[in-house]
Amino acid sequence: MRAPGDPTAGFEERSVSDLHALRNYINGEFVDAADGRTLTVVDPTTGEPYATSPLSGEADVDAAMAAAAGAFKTWRDTTPATRQLALLKIADAVEARAEELIDAECRNTGKPRELTRSEEIPPMVDQIRFFAGAARLLEGRSAGEYMEGLTSYVRREPVGVCAQVAPWNYPMMMAVWKFAPAIAAGNTVVLKPSDTTPASTVLLAEIIGGVFEGLDLPKGVFNVICGDRDTGRLMVEHHTPAMASITGSVRAGMQVAGSAAKDLKRVHLELGGKAPVVVFEDADIPAAVEGIATAGFFNAGQDCTAATRVLVHQDIHDEFVAALARAAAETRTGGVDEPDVLYGPLNNANQLAQVAGFIERLPAHAKVEAGGKQVGDRGYFYAPTVVSGLRQDDEIIQKEVFGPVITVQRFTDEEQAVEYANGVDFALASSVWTKDHARALRMSRVLDFGCVWINTHIPLVAEMPHGGFKKSGYGKDLSAYGFEDYTRVKHVMSAL
Repeated sequence: MRAPGDPTAGFEERSVSDLHALRNYINGEFVDAADGRTLTVVDPTTGEPYATSPLSGEADVDAAMAAAAGAFKTWRDTTPATRQLALLKIADAVEARAEELIDAECRNTGKPRELTRSEEIPPMVDQIRFFAGAARLLEGRSAGEYMEGLTSYVRREPVGVCAQVAPWNYPMMMAVWKFAPAIAAGNTVVLKPSDTTPASTVLLAEIIGGVFEGLDLPKGVFNVICGDRDTGRLMVEHHTPAMASITGSVRAGMQVAGSAAKDLKRVHLELGGKAPVVVFEDADIPAAVEGIATAGFFNAGQDCTAATRVLVHQDIHDEFVAALARAAAETRTGGVDEPDVLYGPLNNANQLAQVAGFIERLPAHAKVEAGGKQVGDRGYFYAPTVVSGLRQDDEIIQKEVFGPVITVQRFTDEEQAVEYANGVDFALASSVWTKDHARALRMSRVLDFGCVWINTHIPLVAEMPHGGFKKSGYGKDLSAYGFEDYTRVKHVMSAL
């Protein structure tokens, strides 16, 4: 392993191609795929290759699972204080090496550098520190005599090896959401980043490995293997993991749930979203427009909680649409280091084609108020887009676009707003914009979503749970609820 301060750790330059060669991290060592196969990694700002990563197969999955299973025998018995110390030092190391992580993430995703620095690194560090504290606060029912002559108590235990698959929209942050609660609870991890965004996760492996080596903790607690969908399938189907966790599409979540069902693995799914944003006639229109435009276009709309499905009361509909279209026209997309840019490119060519396809297939009654086109002739940039005149059964209302596209529908009253809001298969996040406190509380009760924001949209904190219902999946990220998802409950009863 290279020295902790070496920014090239985990990356090797290939003289034959001038592409960085990323490697798997298994049992404390960086290794190539056993059969030498690789994938090409593309910079989404240019559409050009910049790295290769291992295309991990069965032998690589076997090796990573064996490493994690071996480490679990020791890691599960470490004290909460030991696990806390490891996580606190990981948080410190992430903070100290933030610029390296930002560089890797910007190559991964094309995100604006300054926003990555301000909006991703601080939450990541905070979330790791939160789970460091949670490691020492596992709770169970107090011991007691529930039957004469017998004392019962509850043990919270780690579930075992966790197979985890992270998405490409927030590669660094979602890696944190996966590994931090898992290892805090005493589990070990095999984590696979998306095939399009492996760079920052490989660097995280180098950082975490350095911390574990410095504390003389067991190798194999945290492993990273790169690969494609088939690699993820092999991980989930492997006999070793006790739990499979994925953040991704509904299709991928269904496949994981089906595969895990064959041997009754636990499953943790954070899937798609189609967040309704309900704007009532008494809302502060300028504040709502500003908040919704930011929450809809941030990260190119590649966020399951993005404010992309706006429902506006008929009394203010036209005024709101005009203001939102102006906000879209003033929003900039561009390269990593361009000034005043809110978001970068879509992540890959397939995603660009998907977003463009939704616009191309719009029904005749829809109207593109702003955007609706690719930007530039290099990379995967798409203009901030607003579409009005839509009906509840339109494709773009019912399906997740996952791009910088905000749709607007008109509603007449509170009952219809609820009907439209809940009338999709997704149930992750939502928001209500109104000055009427009682109405806000009524809406928060009837909206069938895992999160309801009031007069804001998209803020997350480590202390509060994130997760949805219906086809948005099940299980929680963040918070004590997310931590407990990585534990199992054992009843112990003893004769007096």
